[in-house]
Amino acid sequence: MDDRISQPLGRPATPPPLDVDRLIDDRRTRVIVCCGSGGVGKTTTAAALGLRAAERGRRVVVITVDPARRMAQSMGLTSLDNIPRPVPLPDWPDGDVQPGGSLHAMMLDMKRTFDEIVEAHADPDRAAQILANPFYQSLSSGFSGTQEYMAMEKLGQLRRADEWDLIVVDTPPSRSALDFLDAPQRLGRFLDGRLIRMLVVPAKVGGRAYLRMLNAATGVVTGVLTRVLGAQVLRDVQTFVSALDTMFGGFRERAEYTYRLLRAPGTAFLVIAAPEPDALREASYFVERLAQEGMPLAGLVLNKVHRSPAARLSGARSLAAAETLQADPSGSPHPLAIAALRLHAERMQQLAAEQRVSERFTAAHPHVPVVVIPAQPDDVHDLMGLRAVGDSFRTL
Repeated sequence: MDDRISQPLGRPATPPPLDVDRLIDDRRTRVIVCCGSGGVGKTTTAAALGLRAAERGRRVVVITVDPARRMAQSMGLTSLDNIPRPVPLPDWPDGDVQPGGSLHAMMLDMKRTFDEIVEAHADPDRAAQILANPFYQSLSSGFSGTQEYMAMEKLGQLRRADEWDLIVVDTPPSRSALDFLDAPQRLGRFLDGRLIRMLVVPAKVGGRAYLRMLNAATGVVTGVLTRVLGAQVLRDVQTFVSALDTMFGGFRERAEYTYRLLRAPGTAFLVIAAPEPDALREASYFVERLAQEGMPLAGLVLNKVHRSPAARLSGARSLAAAETLQADPSGSPHPLAIAALRLHAERMQQLAAEQRVSERFTAAHPHVPVVVIPAQPDDVHDLMGLRAVGDSFRTL
């Protein structure tokens, strides 16, 4: 059993506060990576961070690798694609917007990003050959790790362009977000690996001679490849590798560049979680992984935290009062009062459960700064809602 946040509680730890405004106001912060498990409001938080930073004078681009339309809808756009699109900043009545800020948003198109790499690093004839290759089309559309690799590529492109002074990245759910760290090196090793290098030989020795040579070199591996993939697929792979041969080193170099970028002082990782056991267990796992990799963790954003304006009335007292009214010998009806008291008791039980699981996380990671975003009364679907999320940052 994974007990990262299930150890017995001692004295509740008080985590250091995470000052989000200080983070986004610091001009040395150039990249903020938001990561976390699904369903915790990560995309909304990333969008709210981008909007708040833009209102405070930063030139911001928010990139999501989530194919859902939540970010586009919340920013008032009909759609997002692989090109950063401007998001008009409203003229808020309070006028509390600093000059010079701007906001752009985009959604990663992993195949289009891969195509752009090919077109940028190959001559037109070679690029056309690669783009038409069946193996390339499969690799660029659905190979494991390609999405995360291309997210890193796009992050590197945006950073090198130097058009924005802050890039906010909304990653896939947590375990996939770990792939966000691993996939570039994994795909780079694959494209630069010994086996893929051997596949370029057919261009030099011909089909049957190649198969005889490969069989002698790799034994049973070739037989398995031929039976599973078929001769045509092997020929497609050979053609692809031959056409892409001059680009192999670039994949590894760009992956290493972006990996260094993620470890640089100007990058900050924010782990997003809800006050739920599974979400905080994932958050704990990710915090530990970032520490192992030497990645700069800014802190935890604890999202969707419930509050009650009547917190002084405990759940036990509220439930007892409801039972007293229920048993009133006078027979006077108190249905609304009873229902309200029972509802309050349930809310206080929920708050207590959220507090317990949050304290388990902070006990396990007492040095991780924490900021709380209260649960919103409605779904966030526009810039006003995003602004409310940004305005509601407060320490635990």
